Amino acid sequence: MELNRRTVIAGAAAAGIAATTLGGTAHATGGRKPVKTLFGKLADGTKVYSWSLENGGTRLKVLSYGGIVQSLEIPDRRGHYANVSAGFATLEDYVAKSPYFGALIGRYGNRIGKGKFTLDGKDYQLSVNDGEQSLHGGAKGFDKRVWDVEPFTKGTDVGLHLYYTSVDGEMGYPGTLKAKVTYTLTRQGDWRIDYEATTDKATVVNLTSHVYWNLAGAGSGTIEDHELQIAGSRFTPTDAGLIPTGELAKVAGTPFDFTRAKPIGRDIRVSHPQLVTAKGFDHNWVLDKGITARPEHAATLRDPSSGRTLKIATNEPGLQFYSGNFLDGTLTGPSGRTYRQGDALCLETQHFPDSPNKPKFPSTVLRPGQTYRTTTIHTFGC
Repeated sequence: MELNRRTVIAGAAAAGIAATTLGGTAHATGGRKPVKTLFGKLADGTKVYSWSLENGGTRLKVLSYGGIVQSLEIPDRRGHYANVSAGFATLEDYVAKSPYFGALIGRYGNRIGKGKFTLDGKDYQLSVNDGEQSLHGGAKGFDKRVWDVEPFTKGTDVGLHLYYTSVDGEMGYPGTLKAKVTYTLTRQGDWRIDYEATTDKATVVNLTSHVYWNLAGAGSGTIEDHELQIAGSRFTPTDAGLIPTGELAKVAGTPFDFTRAKPIGRDIRVSHPQLVTAKGFDHNWVLDKGITARPEHAATLRDPSSGRTLKIATNEPGLQFYSGNFLDGTLTGPSGRTYRQGDALCLETQHFPDSPNKPKFPSTVLRPGQTYRTTTIHTFGC
């Protein structure tokens, strides 16, 4: 039975339990004004800042480089804190090595086949950076840009507004796209992401967040014992290049059936062609709710050892579940421990991969005069 998170936090504070990551004590609900510190400098001298936020028992650190979530700390059932988001200790590692740890993804999250699409009769060639495909916006997507950051407090909420303007032709995309992403920590400790964008020319856009989750703590080991439930009865099978074939396949009777919670490791090594090709799970689930006016339940993740849970709600139609298949032990986190295959997972709310080339998929086209808006809410429990 899941405990009330506020009760755990308040009880831990009363008992003076030490937080395992920060060395402090857990505390009851209360917002704290975002704190800005210098994190490092890029090779061209551009300064990169870290912003620390705290509210409702959730602690969040965000970089102006890539809008990266460097750490996200929440308590377990005993009130002990851990960072549950994989990342690095230095800016240099993010620039040189990062597999999109914690980053804002754009202009198009996920893959576009051969980096090509046609819009209004015109062909566009995008930056290709994943074999023959364009992945997460190309070689220098939004994850590798420095965002303007504006902190805010609003009532009992605290947060950050992040701004980036992607010029016409950047990474091959048409139109000057003005993006605004808002990270909010609520007094309940929820982490909310609101995405907005406008364009001066017809384009495609699909923004998402690429946090790598391990609810037992980043660098603590495998996520195969985590229990996952996804509110989707279909998924989009892929070809050898991990590009959707266009089919919306039923998950029933396959390893892709997470309609009821099950351990991630239960079926991950089943000899299914889709699992063999992707070296695990790296697929888009078609959420049964479809596109909704307000965020609705998409997935629940639970770590039995710590009791921590993550519930994700979104108004997006899809969810990409990636089981950390390409982590290979060469990357080291702030804990000093390496990230191996299956040591973290991603749950990326999104429109479908390669939608610009799949007319039957929900459209990702944005036109002048329209505003792209989407919201994802992460609710933590223990």
